[in-house]
Amino acid sequence: MISSGQLSSATAGVDSVLGRMRALYEELPPQDGVAVFNRVYLAVTEALRGHIADGYFPDPYATGELGMVFAGRYLAAVDDDAAGQRPPACWRPLLQLRGRRGVRPVQFALAGINAHVGHDLPMAVVDTCQALGVPPHAIHRDFERVGQMLAGLEDRIREELMPGADVLYIGDALVHLAGAWSLDEAREAAWSAAQVLWGLRELPQVYEAFTERLDAGVGLVSRCLLTPLN
Repeated sequence: MISSGQLSSATAGVDSVLGRMRALYEELPPQDGVAVFNRVYLAVTEALRGHIADGYFPDPYATGELGMVFAGRYLAAVDDDAAGQRPPACWRPLLQLRGRRGVRPVQFALAGINAHVGHDLPMAVVDTCQALGVPPHAIHRDFERVGQMLAGLEDRIREELMPGADVLYIGDALVHLAGAWSLDEAREAAWSAAQVLWGLRELPQVYEAFTERLDAGVGLVSRCLLTPLN
């Protein structure tokens, strides 16, 4: 059983990123595309923090470390953009098109989730494993538990963000777009990418080339997800 000290250590990093997400929640106008994604991510991270505390994860410390490192990549991209610096390619569509007319809230949310899961998650898995001194398979059970937790939230999030009857004329296109992207498939691809990156870490030039292509490819999908529907 995990001690109170270990539990406090497991949740400390998640608490720090939660504080930053809550600050963004207060700072950003609700209709801002980044604000839409941030609300979704805040709810997910609060649920993650609760499950770390209640013993849901086999290794709560590793899960807390991964949650902190993972969220840190999103927050760094937001900070880079605010400072006039160039964020990763995966985040540029959402950051550049955050106020675009004709883009619906669920599209902003999916573009952010795509960027974060498709690119940031495999990078965060590798960074976390290096920090803990363990290979990816050592945290795979917890990775899968996070996926199970997200499955319970995904449908609710889509229902909350999909438009009502007043915009039914775009309904078919929006349903098609939202249904074309799968969180489960994105997480499976992220785990595969993390394993590839782990194997390439002793080949810095190949590692860098792979991460650049991953970043660009994920960014392209996010840009497609932000296609205006009217």
